[in-house]
Amino acid sequence: MRTLVLNAGYEPLTVVSFKRAMVLVMNDKASVIEHMEGDPVWSGRGAYDRPVVILLTRYVRVPSARHLPVTRRGVLRRDDHRCGYCGRTASTIDHILPRSRGGVDSWENLVACCLTCNNVKSDRTPREMGWDLRMTPRPPRGTAWSVRGAERGDPRWEPYLALAA
Repeated sequence: MRTLVLNAGYEPLTVVSFKRAMVLVMNDKASVIEHMEGDPVWSGRGAYDRPVVILLTRYVRVPSARHLPVTRRGVLRRDDHRCGYCGRTASTIDHILPRSRGGVDSWENLVACCLTCNNVKSDRTPREMGWDLRMTPRPPRGTAWSVRGAERGDPRWEPYLALAA
């Protein structure tokens, strides 16, 4: 079970394990905002609500410009595992401007790609192939990208993630 952590300004910071959330709550560094009904956690000091969302007691500044590293997994997730050329299920990534021609690993130069299109395209550009991209590749945005671990979230997190959007 995972827990969403908010700073004192109710901005989502990160997602932590249940154990880490309980340590923060038991040490009075956080308070439980949302909890699971009817499933308390018992300790030597008493019963605690099982946290789903916790609020830190001290304000923690959220960096405004978090740099999102470019990864294969991130590109596939951004493009919803769909090929940027034909729309089929993608399992690889492709450099729009091939690395052999000076293309770099950036959000704007990478697109999810199926094996067939990747092999056919080889080290050519889409323009040379007469292909069009189905979308314009951009760096991802939104709370699901800026809050680490929020992509597989609990439905009870939605109001707090929506506040940050």
